[in-house]
Amino acid sequence: MCGRYALGIRASFVRHHLEQQGLPVNDAPEDDEARETYNFPPGAYGLVYRAEVPDQGVRNADEPEASDAAAQDASDEAPEEGDEPPSSQSTAYKYEIKVMKWGLIPFWTKRSPDYGSMLRTINCRDDSLIENRGMWNTMKQKKRCLVIAQGFYEWLKKPGGKEKSAHFVKRKDGNLMCFAGLWDCVKYEDTEEKLYTYTIITTDSNKQLSFLHDRMPVILDPGTEAMKIWLDPTRNKWSKELQTILKPFKGELECYPVDTAVGKVGNNSPSFIVPIDSKENKKNIANFFNNANKPKAMSDGGKIAKEPEEDRPTVDHDGSENKAPLPVSHDSPEESHGQKRSHDEEDDQASAKKQAKLSSPPPKSISPVKSSTKKPRSAISNKDMTMKSSPSKKVEAGTQRITNFFSK
Repeated sequence: MCGRYALGIRASFVRHHLEQQGLPVNDAPEDDEARETYNFPPGAYGLVYRAEVPDQGVRNADEPEASDAAAQDASDEAPEEGDEPPSSQSTAYKYEIKVMKWGLIPFWTKRSPDYGSMLRTINCRDDSLIENRGMWNTMKQKKRCLVIAQGFYEWLKKPGGKEKSAHFVKRKDGNLMCFAGLWDCVKYEDTEEKLYTYTIITTDSNKQLSFLHDRMPVILDPGTEAMKIWLDPTRNKWSKELQTILKPFKGELECYPVDTAVGKVGNNSPSFIVPIDSKENKKNIANFFNNANKPKAMSDGGKIAKEPEEDRPTVDHDGSENKAPLPVSHDSPEESHGQKRSHDEEDDQASAKKQAKLSSPPPKSISPVKSSTKKPRSAISNKDMTMKSSPSKKVEAGTQRITNFFSK
């Protein structure tokens, strides 16, 4: 299957590339006539390489004359057929790059089909061409072409869910891909304009892509006999030789996961054909969340540097609504008491009661709490904290009366 491919290059580049591969280009569109996109969807106008032939194709010698004058005039444009082998006659034709719409619309169509109908003709199965009947019968005999692409996308369904990962497939040698295709020309009954459309022929996947999908486009190599036969407009009768051309690609391909944003029509970025290393991506994500919990500071050089680890002892503090542990003060008892006293004098009665508690002189037998103790933080009582931070100097008389009141 081929439901999306990439063609983020100009028509002039495509022309140059094909000529380097030995494919003559007598005519090509201007760069602004073709869409350049790394996310080429059905219904878009792509580049097709084909022989310059009438819209009805090259008529067989034993084929009846066309019924209408337009078809007759078009058929007369083709070179006369003689007794020479068809392959030698193909040199009389010129070849061109033509802009066509992806999603083949047969010539007998009277009105423009809806999008759903067009989607059913973006691909043509190779096994549907074996018998000489069906909608592809006329096209396979007289209207064969190459669809030019950088590569194509396929989606791999992840086990145990509906989620899919996008993969990009391209030639390992870096050359453009040439998909075997069919084209047609239609003119609706309410317009005089002609519309050229195409389809991409698919076949069984090769061993390299079988894990991804059971179908893949038929890829032809420039300069091979198979491509010459496929593009020969004088081979206008379907044969086993033409059928055998439609087989899995035997060359080397590259296949790798890419950005899933390519799955949305309208998104377009050169990054869509750049591989994503899934393992490296997971590692980067893990590192991001691990580093998010580590403190960072800016050093003099402007680089992010780690702060030294915090090693100050902490105790439970019950003096506010925030129950988080606070660092033990290293200030002198006198400084601590002075700061506390100046602050508490401005507080209400509740603060005065707390100040009375903090102002009580500590017993001489109790030593300050050390940070090296093996007790857990929750084992350090508020009483211990009060004794450590209380001053040893004489208590003022005004405070003594309140203290005596609580000690009764």
